[in-house]
Amino acid sequence: MRLPSWLTQHLAALRAVLVFTVLLGLAYPLALVAAGQLPGLSGTADGSLITVDGKTVGSSLIGQSFTDGDGNPVPRYFQSRPSAAGDGYDPTSTAAGNLGPESVVDTLSTDPEAASESLLTQVCTRSRAVGALDGVDGRRPYCTPDGVGAVLAVFRADGLTGPVIRVVSVNQVAPATPFVSSWQGVPVELARPDEDYVAAGGLIVPVRGDAPATPAVPADAVTASGSGLDPHISPAYAQIQVARVARERAADPAAVRALVAKHTTGRSLGFMGEPGVNVLELNLALDERFPAR
Repeated sequence: MRLPSWLTQHLAALRAVLVFTVLLGLAYPLALVAAGQLPGLSGTADGSLITVDGKTVGSSLIGQSFTDGDGNPVPRYFQSRPSAAGDGYDPTSTAAGNLGPESVVDTLSTDPEAASESLLTQVCTRSRAVGALDGVDGRRPYCTPDGVGAVLAVFRADGLTGPVIRVVSVNQVAPATPFVSSWQGVPVELARPDEDYVAAGGLIVPVRGDAPATPAVPADAVTASGSGLDPHISPAYAQIQVARVARERAADPAAVRALVAKHTTGRSLGFMGEPGVNVLELNLALDERFPAR
């Protein structure tokens, strides 16, 4: 008995589905799992986990914080790059901050849920904190001495062309002191929460200030990576931390620098990317050679 053509076509399609399910849904994944367990590949396939005394302390591929219970940096450890992934280095929330160069005005509000910092203020705050922690100049262009974006809202009598009639430091609130006392002869006011000075017609003017053109605090110390999981910092960021770590561990700074060099990786294939220092591996090496007092 000959089967109807429509049934024959459906049976052929069903056989194809079963065959490809076995090949691509079972055989291929199992083959990759088996290949991942080959010598030299198993560690990477299993997440590049690092264990100390039988306890997993992290992964060499994912960054982590070295802070105390209050979120303050632990001075005896090298500090990682900032993270925008969840509460920090959360693999389930990997993401960037989605803030760009034009993010210079903070949202100031009496409601903590509505308030937010601009990218500029985040950079200024981090740079000031790193400078204080590591004893270097934390100043950056377009940052105020108290660590927020140095940005003014300038109001003119006739929109964009008339004389200046009002100036507001949009990222500073009381009891701060305006980072400049006057602008074009007009006293500078502090911002008031829940006021939108852009919508009110203010022209946003970032003020560079007198910070050095090349800040002492490197860019990776004040900005999060695209993934928020970067386990590396730049050699420049590591170098400004050497004196602090050596002091906290009563170690020779030259010996600490040697450990930094040992845990510095070069460019991929010799030309792609930048050199990096794996922070977790470096801190574990420090604990082994210079245990904390």
